[in-house]
Amino acid sequence: MAPILELRGITKQFPGVLANDHIDLTLNQGEVLALLGENGAGKTTLMNILYGLYKPDEGEIFVRGKKIDIHSPSDAIAQGIGMVHQHFMLVPVFTVTDNVMLGDEYVRGGGFLDRRRAAARIREISRQYNLQVDPDAYIKDLPVGLQQRVEIIKLLFREAEILILDEPTAVLTPQEVDELFGIMKSLVEHGKSIIFITHKLREVMDFSDRITVIRAGKVVGTTTPQEADQNKLAAMMVGRQIELQIEKKPAEPGEVVLQVRNLKVLDSRNLIAVNDVSFDVRAGEILGIAGVQGNGQTELVRAVTGLLHPISGEIRFLGKKVTHATPKEFFELGAAHIPEDRQKDGLVLTYPVKDNLVLNTYYHPPFARGVMLHQPSIYTNAEELVRKFDIRTPSVMTMLSSLSGGNQQKVIVAREFSRPIKLLVASQPTRGLDVGSIEYIHHRLVEKRDEGCAVLLVSTELDEIMELSDRIAVMYRGRIIVTVDAKEVTKEQIGLYMAGVVPA
Repeated sequence: MAPILELRGITKQFPGVLANDHIDLTLNQGEVLALLGENGAGKTTLMNILYGLYKPDEGEIFVRGKKIDIHSPSDAIAQGIGMVHQHFMLVPVFTVTDNVMLGDEYVRGGGFLDRRRAAARIREISRQYNLQVDPDAYIKDLPVGLQQRVEIIKLLFREAEILILDEPTAVLTPQEVDELFGIMKSLVEHGKSIIFITHKLREVMDFSDRITVIRAGKVVGTTTPQEADQNKLAAMMVGRQIELQIEKKPAEPGEVVLQVRNLKVLDSRNLIAVNDVSFDVRAGEILGIAGVQGNGQTELVRAVTGLLHPISGEIRFLGKKVTHATPKEFFELGAAHIPEDRQKDGLVLTYPVKDNLVLNTYYHPPFARGVMLHQPSIYTNAEELVRKFDIRTPSVMTMLSSLSGGNQQKVIVAREFSRPIKLLVASQPTRGLDVGSIEYIHHRLVEKRDEGCAVLLVSTELDEIMELSDRIAVMYRGRIIVTVDAKEVTKEQIGLYMAGVVPA
């Protein structure tokens, strides 16, 4: 039986970058094909070609054995191909129904929108695939996991048979990840075929039927979960053996660097998100904050780094009260911040790479001479950091918006790690990164600890928390309910604490 989809010799070149180099790929009916590769390997470019967002320089596309031409997303949709992008394409102030039928409107007599019929169809799809989405809900009121389901419903509403999911678990909680894979299983049982773009090895092993690995724009192999393991896949992705578990010596904690006492912080709805939280972080240790996303971690980090002012409590940095300090004052005291939302709080996407690498030091020598920027120093600094931190970019003059999410994250890490610091606040530092980049950042975090830096690590990746932390504090509903020595607790125990099960 012929594959439902076949790509032959797909090639795409951008200025200075060969993104896809004669790629062959097949997808069979009713299977989940994982497309695995590092950031910048060419995975998303290939899928954007399939979805009609890019035109290939060479190559052919076949659907059900028939050669087709795809010039736009509407051509792809007409061929039964749909794509859920990493950054959702939804209008927050519209309802689920309005978002789903945008561009494919149901119309009744007189030219009026038939929202009732569209909502009924959404309920039918939701019930059939166990998506559990309310057609009348507003997008702005839905958590990220449900917004992703709306994107999937949009494709099914248009009768897509081939679904492309681009990094679908990048912003999901562990529970939402499990729910998503349950949905994917239901889709496959109903005859749909899925291409699942990811760099997360465990998910690939657990949820795919076949795995195609791309490195530097080329397919380096196709295998199955039965024939491979995580170490083999990591080596295929990166071209070398990867240390999936980092070795680190015992911590040698020193003086208290960050002290938080009885902190209360409101969220964007003026509800208490951080409720009477106290903790210390010492020089030479990593304190990990574990918890399901949405339990106050975001607001805690924003308060500590000056992006949000608490309503009560106290924050001290090296003994100095910084409860209402600005981010600039926080940085000047010797702190660094890897923010949870890199695009909103960490980068200026319309600036080139070189300028983003000096966003918090541009007014200091050698980058400034009086009130004038010294461009040669900024350029040289960028060239050095791009090389040192392996930032994949055609040039240091390239706009940040054109880099992959993982390379955008590397720009932040390079900027924050390239100056002397006493405190590092790292919030979701490896979100959206591939195994090679994760290995690199994990090593750098431990290196900073061993240099005597205090590290506050906030992550929803439980494996990351367990692997890197010296002590672990668990947040649940805005409170720290337990703080434990990382060597004396199991992953299962931390999982229970994350669910609110308080130890006796």
